[in-house]
Amino acid sequence: MKRNHIFNKALNLTHQEVNKKVAIHEAGHATAIYLGNKQKSLPPIFFQIFITPGNDDFQSFISKSTINYIANIDGGRLIHTLPSSIAEATKGFSSAQIIAYQRAFEADMINILVGPLAEAKYLSLREGELINPGFIHLNDLHYFGGASDLEHINEYLECFPPNSGLRQQKITELFLAAFSFINEKSNWSAITALADYIVNEDKSVIECNEIIDVLEAANTSLM
Repeated sequence: MKRNHIFNKALNLTHQEVNKKVAIHEAGHATAIYLGNKQKSLPPIFFQIFITPGNDDFQSFISKSTINYIANIDGGRLIHTLPSSIAEATKGFSSAQIIAYQRAFEADMINILVGPLAEAKYLSLREGELINPGFIHLNDLHYFGGASDLEHINEYLECFPPNSGLRQQKITELFLAAFSFINEKSNWSAITALADYIVNEDKSVIECNEIIDVLEAANTSLM
C-alpha cells in the first residue's frame, strides 16, 4: 500500500492539515489491519507505517505551493501472493479452509478501502459534513490518496470469477463493510488517535508495537 500525496495549498489545507490528512489515511489502513482483523478473529500480522516528506529542490523551485508526501504500510496483508483465481488457490481445500481463505482475502480488500475512506471522512468532517455511501463512490477514492489502493483492489477483484455482476456485487459489499468500519465510533476514535500519534511523533517509521499500543489504549479509553 504505497501512494504519493500531492496537495495544493489553494485547497485551504495548512501544512499541518496535510500531515494529518496523510496520517489519517495510513491510520485507517493500520486500524483496519489490526482491529478489523482482530474483530474477525483473523490471525495477527506484522506491519509498519512509513511516512516521508518527498519535496525535492526541483519541485520546490517549480511550485512553492505543492507538498509531496510518500506514505505506505509495509506488510499487513493476510494474502501475501495473489493467485490467478480464488478457485485455483483453494483447490483441494476443505469447506472450512475455503471459507477461512475467502475471509482473509476479503479482509485484505476491506483494509485497503478503509484508508482512502478514512481520509474522505476526515475532510468531510473538516467541512462540517457527514459522508454516506450515497455521497461517495468507489472511483471517488482517487481524490483521497486512493489511486494505488484502487489498483490493488482491482488486482484482488481479478481473482474472482470473470462475471462482472458477481465482481460488482462483491466490491459493493466490501465497500459498504469498509464504510461501516470507519463509521463505528470506537474504530474512528482509534483511527484519529493513531493519526495524532503519527503527526505528533514526527517519525519516518511507526513500528508495529507502537501502533498496537496506541490502538489498544484508544479502545480501552472508550470502555
